Amino acid sequence: MKQKPKVDYYTWRFRIILIILLIAGLALAWRMLDLMVLKRKFLVGQGNARMLRVVKTQAYRGMITDRLGNPLAISTPVDAAWADPQSVKKLSPHTLTKLAKLLDISYATLTRRLGYKKREFVYLKRQLTPSEAANITALNIQGIFLKREFRRYYPEGQVAAHVVGLTNIDDHGQEGLELAYDKQLQGIPGLKQVIKDRLGNVVAEVEQIRQPKPGADLVLSIDRRIQYLAYRALQQGVSKYKVKATSAVVMNVHTGEILAMVNFPTYNPNNRPSIHDGRFRNRAVTDTFEPGSTIKPFAVALGLNSGQYNPDTIIDTSPGFLKLGRNIVRDEHFKGKLTVTKVLQISSNVGVSKIILSLPPDSLWNLLHKLGLGQVTASGFPGESAGLLPMHPRWAPFTLATMSFGYGLAVTPLQLAHLYGTLANCGVDVPVTFLKRVKTPQGIQVMKPTTARSVLNMLETVVEPGGTAPLARVPSYWVAGKTGTSRIVGPHGYEKYHHNAVFAGVAPASNPQIVVVVFMHDPQGKQYYAGYTAGPVFAKIMSGVLRILDIPPDHLGQAQP
Repeated sequence: MKQKPKVDYYTWRFRIILIILLIAGLALAWRMLDLMVLKRKFLVGQGNARMLRVVKTQAYRGMITDRLGNPLAISTPVDAAWADPQSVKKLSPHTLTKLAKLLDISYATLTRRLGYKKREFVYLKRQLTPSEAANITALNIQGIFLKREFRRYYPEGQVAAHVVGLTNIDDHGQEGLELAYDKQLQGIPGLKQVIKDRLGNVVAEVEQIRQPKPGADLVLSIDRRIQYLAYRALQQGVSKYKVKATSAVVMNVHTGEILAMVNFPTYNPNNRPSIHDGRFRNRAVTDTFEPGSTIKPFAVALGLNSGQYNPDTIIDTSPGFLKLGRNIVRDEHFKGKLTVTKVLQISSNVGVSKIILSLPPDSLWNLLHKLGLGQVTASGFPGESAGLLPMHPRWAPFTLATMSFGYGLAVTPLQLAHLYGTLANCGVDVPVTFLKRVKTPQGIQVMKPTTARSVLNMLETVVEPGGTAPLARVPSYWVAGKTGTSRIVGPHGYEKYHHNAVFAGVAPASNPQIVVVVFMHDPQGKQYYAGYTAGPVFAKIMSGVLRILDIPPDHLGQAQP
């Protein structure tokens, strides 16, 4: 019988190894098919999620300029230092001390921020100067990076701070027109895809998904030259009259554009104080006061409209006071019989009270309401106050009398400027604005032109010798204006030795172009009357404005006051 040949041991082993290799090859082939074909989309997505990032590219915030194109707020590129605590290796005390010094933070603060090992992003310091950023980069510390951002810079500093406002560290508007027009100024950030390594460094930029869209520029009605002029005049007034707070508003009569608005105390938005003690507030828009005798011209306007009075009508103010029930209206000085013009010139409380008490009780409220008192203006400024114009179902004689000389109601300096702008514009109310106007808007006739012109003519006597404000005269120009000195309300009623002083005036009176209102809160010293405090500051501002705008003189024969 024939025997089967024995299988060689080495042949059998070779076959086993070949089978194993074949199975391994098939497994590898299947794995390659699985990874490269069946699971490719998933794996690519996972890889991109770890390495491919969509990052924002900051957009420039729009520039704010004055009406002549001079910058009032601009954004400059800066860097922020940040860290990925998970990637930062243990640093030596010497390196930590050096880094803390460059960042201008304490050693303890730096170690605490780098100790947040569960976080991937921690700010170390924002808005670095170029030299600070370069020094930090030179340290070449793994896990510490720079990020591009923008810082707002205000070339005019505290001169225009209250109007322009400021932004926070994230470049969002917080005060003033920066806040009012924040959405318009912000712009739209861009988007781009980048590849980052495991340490967070950008290896390559893949594509620009969306280009950053810069914010729109904002052109204000403010004239930088006039703004600085008003600032200097108020600054000198604060020093001279020791006032606690003061405001000035300069407005174009025909367009309603605010050419300047200044307040004291003020602040520097480039180095803003950390304490909010009221200096951020635009007092010319937010703070109200009883306007005192600056309301008298409008009470007189009602008298002229009624037909019962003209500028030469005689009013007997004897015996220098007027008893109304239990209350008494007094004049500072007894003057006897006065014309209506003289009532305004010397600011007689008794005279204007007699005019308003002879008219329908609600006529004064109706006129002041029509002129915009008790309502916010169209300026759109954040936090603007509406003031106070109370309406009574039944008007008591004393209430009417006090309202006729500016007590029992409250206005802002901006509202008062708007009021006198309407009077100077032949009774046409033009909305006020902080933005430069290309075209003058259609106004609303709220007062007869003849009445407005007559009142303006009478107000010219206020700055003449014998009036309450001869120090408010402007050389070579006719000026029409009115003083207002009112007591400040304290915890126990009106304070005897604390006053508000305000002067509102227009020039040139023969062809009004400019309104200036100067308000002073609690001037110290014997000369607290508006004619001696707000009046001279008004004259300084108005004369400078007329010169800057090259407005021709209308009274060349007038002597230097």
